[in-house]
Amino acid sequence: MNKLLSAAYAVVCYAIFLIAFLYAIGFVGNWVVPRSIDVSPNTHSLSFAVLLNSALLGAFAVQHSVMARPGFKVWWTRFVPKHVERSTYVLLSSLILLGIFWYWAPITTVVWSVQSELWRKVIWGVFALGWLVVLTSTFMIDHFDLFGLRQVYLYLNGRAPAPPEFTVKFFYGLVRHPIMSGFIIAFWAAPTMTTGHLLFAAATTGYILIGTRLEERDLVAALGERYQEYQRRVPALLPRPGSGG
Repeated sequence: MNKLLSAAYAVVCYAIFLIAFLYAIGFVGNWVVPRSIDVSPNTHSLSFAVLLNSALLGAFAVQHSVMARPGFKVWWTRFVPKHVERSTYVLLSSLILLGIFWYWAPITTVVWSVQSELWRKVIWGVFALGWLVVLTSTFMIDHFDLFGLRQVYLYLNGRAPAPPEFTVKFFYGLVRHPIMSGFIIAFWAAPTMTTGHLLFAAATTGYILIGTRLEERDLVAALGERYQEYQRRVPALLPRPGSGG
């Protein structure tokens, strides 16, 4: 029964992640979804909208960073079984994201707007490319480990979980954090940039810069010289000529 419940829980957490991920594309691009970065019934004064949106983004940043730290995981797994720890992390991250999407207060003052229809299409292409980089990069490491399914699969088969092997594949030979690079591309590729969208893009980019530093500190502690050599060879977020391999 425990194994069945664990499997069902992991699948539900993954499904909620997929919903949040797909909604994020519509949210940032103002496509299809009922509430987006520039379209929502949530109307507030400018000052309150900035405070509210900053608090929403801050809640995600705190949860996403604190729960990812090894020390927190040691404490957290005293209460949550290790094989569903990652699924729980994914679930909470996804729920907070959905909360951001629902409660976000648009600030629609236009910062820039590209008028050329050709260049608007080019920018939308870059936007789509960013999301494609995000998704495909998860499969270049271990998509199912990243989102908690592998851990439960091993538990169902009576096997002890082990960290995925450190390998450098495809995008990871160009930059160390292609998932984060993809997010940055997607968040900034806007043919019409509003103040609210700019706040979102700037805040999430700042968080990415801080979060990747925290993650790399943990990776150096876990992998030592192997990861330090990788750091010397491959840039963090922006590819450079001659990097990779």
